[in-house]
Amino acid sequence: MDADNSSADALSTIWKHSYKGGEWRSCVNKSSGGLPESNGYIYVEANGGLNQQRILVICNAVAVAGFLNATLLIPNFHFHSIWRDPSKFGDIYDEDYFISTLENDVRVVDKIPLYLMEWFDHNMTNVYNFRVKAWSSIHYYEEVVLRRLLEEKVIRISPFANRLSFDAPPAVQQLRCLANYEALRFSNPILTLGEALVSRMKERSVNHGGKYVSVHLRFEEDMVAFSCCVCDGGEQEEKNMIAARERGWKGKFTKPGRTICPGAIRLNGKCPLTPLEALLCW
Repeated sequence: MDADNSSADALSTIWKHSYKGGEWRSCVNKSSGGLPESNGYIYVEANGGLNQQRILVICNAVAVAGFLNATLLIPNFHFHSIWRDPSKFGDIYDEDYFISTLENDVRVVDKIPLYLMEWFDHNMTNVYNFRVKAWSSIHYYEEVVLRRLLEEKVIRISPFANRLSFDAPPAVQQLRCLANYEALRFSNPILTLGEALVSRMKERSVNHGGKYVSVHLRFEEDMVAFSCCVCDGGEQEEKNMIAARERGWKGKFTKPGRTICPGAIRLNGKCPLTPLEALLCW
């Protein structure tokens, strides 16, 4: 990345490059009118890592709520067993900005009215929970989930990551884009830290032609365990990875007939680089 280019300048050039003989076009199409009466409230629980929570939970939840003309409750982030991070939505993203940006397309609230919660003894676990299959079509939500939403007025979908197919009508895709590229803005503490890091990289790259590279190693216990690769940690590593796989994906890797071949996985280029390997690449 060029240190002398601002983010705004870089973004302004993206749309100038052609794609398959045509031009890139923004997928965001904000509404300007009001919304009809809501069909009810949808509460989703965001499982997975930060990127999965953003793309496959929050953006999809906005799309589903908008398509069903429902009101979305601010998603709840799971307390992850690996990272043990207690962060809430408002710790990561600017909650007020998220709500106001979507106000003409999807209703978003931070709490469900008390008179409705009285029906469930003020306990969200008493709310009907849909166990939606992974990659379900938007038509499933329209044909099955909407009917229950109209009956209950409040429904819960947990877990929600990967619960909406990528293949969806343009109206659904536009809601996803609106959430991802417009409504989701990091909270002020994170923005401040990010600006400080970028400023330091720019200052310290002056002696290298104004160039710098940012690398995210993405080398974490759950990711390494899921890859089924061996990273030269010996017998203790093997025990730790078996335990992590069972803790995170009970029974998935121990099904009868399933064989794990770390050597073959590495030869096929499907193993993540360790921090040491990443440094050697430089």
